[in-house]
Amino acid sequence: MLRQYELLEKVRSYDPDADEAMINRAYVFSMQKHGTQKRASGDPYFSHPIEVAGILTDLRLDDETIVTAILHDTIEDTVATPEEIEKTFGKNVARLVDGVTKLSKIEAQTESQRAAENLRKFLLAMSGDIRVLLVKLADRLHNMRTLHHIRSEEKRRRIARETMDIYAPLAERIGMYEFMTEMQTLAFRELEPDAYESITKRLEQLHRGGGDLIERIGRGIKAHLEAHGVEAEVQGREKHPYSIWRKMAERHVSFEQLSDIMAFRAIVGSIDECYRTLGLIHQRWPMVPGRFKDFISTPKRNGYRSLHTTVIHDEKMRIEIQIRTAEMHARAEHGLAAHWAYKEGKDAARTQHPWITDLIEILDHAASAEELLEHTRMAMYQDRIFAFTPKGELIQLPKGATPVDFAYAVHTDLGDQTVGAKVNGRVMPLRTPLENGDQVEILVSKAQHPQPAWLNFVVTGKAKAKIRRFVKSKEREERIALGRKIFDEIVQRLPAPLGWEAIAEALKRLHLHDDDALMEAIALKRVDDVQVMEALMPGSASTDGIKPPPQRRAISIKGLTPGVAFDLAECCHPIPGDRIVGLRREGEGIEVHMIGCERLADGVDADWVDLAWGDETDGGTARLATVIKNEPGSLAVIATILGSHGANIVSMEQASRDGAFHTFHLDIEVHDLPHLMRILAALRATDVVSTAERL
Repeated sequence: MLRQYELLEKVRSYDPDADEAMINRAYVFSMQKHGTQKRASGDPYFSHPIEVAGILTDLRLDDETIVTAILHDTIEDTVATPEEIEKTFGKNVARLVDGVTKLSKIEAQTESQRAAENLRKFLLAMSGDIRVLLVKLADRLHNMRTLHHIRSEEKRRRIARETMDIYAPLAERIGMYEFMTEMQTLAFRELEPDAYESITKRLEQLHRGGGDLIERIGRGIKAHLEAHGVEAEVQGREKHPYSIWRKMAERHVSFEQLSDIMAFRAIVGSIDECYRTLGLIHQRWPMVPGRFKDFISTPKRNGYRSLHTTVIHDEKMRIEIQIRTAEMHARAEHGLAAHWAYKEGKDAARTQHPWITDLIEILDHAASAEELLEHTRMAMYQDRIFAFTPKGELIQLPKGATPVDFAYAVHTDLGDQTVGAKVNGRVMPLRTPLENGDQVEILVSKAQHPQPAWLNFVVTGKAKAKIRRFVKSKEREERIALGRKIFDEIVQRLPAPLGWEAIAEALKRLHLHDDDALMEAIALKRVDDVQVMEALMPGSASTDGIKPPPQRRAISIKGLTPGVAFDLAECCHPIPGDRIVGLRREGEGIEVHMIGCERLADGVDADWVDLAWGDETDGGTARLATVIKNEPGSLAVIATILGSHGANIVSMEQASRDGAFHTFHLDIEVHDLPHLMRILAALRATDVVSTAERL
């Protein structure tokens, strides 16, 4: 454990103006508050915050951050109060300590909810002052270094999984690759002990077989550069076990087949020399196509800058070489923390990491604890690509992002109103994955709103959270509207007129807080018709009391959206004009079938609801089975007929082949039943069609 004077000396070595008195007070305060507490290792608990502070001195952080590290567990694990810390150490330190403190006593039902609440508070505090993140990462790193002292395997694995899912990606996002690498290695050892042991043993065998191979290759690179007038510091290393294991899994190869397990860094004096060094290396050794990346001209979102290339070395093996300046190297190793070493401080650190703002937006829109964790992992984990707005603004996105993700990354309103996109000047489908360097123009309409189908292809947590929030709001709105229509039909079956006071009494009897909650419960069959009748008018649902109206009206689904308020059955594909009936099951809403659908016999567990389309419906999708001649141009004739009748082909599948005839199943968008009948008549009238029937 670092002694008090040793900690002060470390701080003084890079910050002679640090407030030594405050650091001394913090050391004594923490030691007294933790008292006789012990860690799982048997060491005094006080050793942990001091070691965390020591880790942060290696990053040359300011005195307030060092003091925060010393105090970071006092509120959670001792009798110290936030007020006491503010009085003794000032508002800034008190705010930082509060941000790092976990919500250990929160009342939550599940482990994931507790984790989400801790993460929520942590991200909010981090957005206010990025130093909260640095202390938290150092805290987690030291806990991982001592993880083996915890006796419970389940607890060790939970901590390791949390580290792998949240803290290692956070370290990567701010460019602190040393922290990320060590956390991943320690978590990997706990989560996959057999794989970890196997890889480390094979690395040891490689050492014994190759001797000083890394040193020899490094000397060769350095000598080649110096022979051409470039002074460079060349460092070589093996990739760490988790990185090797992940590459083996991604490429589906064995350890022996994995060729690039060595990486070298050439640290040179200037950006010009970086590019000159790259040229000299490519002149000497052949490069591997597709493995060159220029993060100097286009830095990563975390500020990382370097040139990466992979070449085939004389030893007949692939090696990765990274080329950078000394300043780039410092930022690559310590990322965001390097701003303090260069006297730029927290403001510069915050402005260079706008992804934190994205995480805070996700906090505002996540509907549940599990969703928050999912979106946060998504925002931190994925590899990045770079796309541009028409004005040349750079937008960084995860690999696989689409124009919809791009639109939400620019602005929420732009995402909500997206109707189309031009990628490099060409109109492209919204589900098109973007590539590095694409220029994207979003086409908008004020009448547009987020579409549920977008959830099938968007990849960013921000886009998913915004779309899900709108969809859930729309679903509730339409369920309430549908429930109200069913409610009106139920009221007509009551033996006497209904007064307004009866509804208020019914809400009390059903334990529902308002009128909207009642309508939603009816639509989802959380309460059935008999329960509603009894709640509105006790005794009315008895056999003698029910008096069905002379002409029972069908419930109109006009104005409601398929897939939101109700679902159109896949078995019969009802369209406007068909006679329809609804199956209403508890918690699932209504499924709409044609009146003659064979699957209705399966609906014995559901309430049947008489439905009608209403006027001015938006059309639907019909499925056709068409047998056509196997000759050139047949499909073109079919497509021409459908196009001339204003029908759009949604999908086409070849169902069977029978010599001279082929059978195709087509899903087509039509306005209503008469529209479909005209299309079928036109198909049957052409020579290339043998039969055309609706499925």
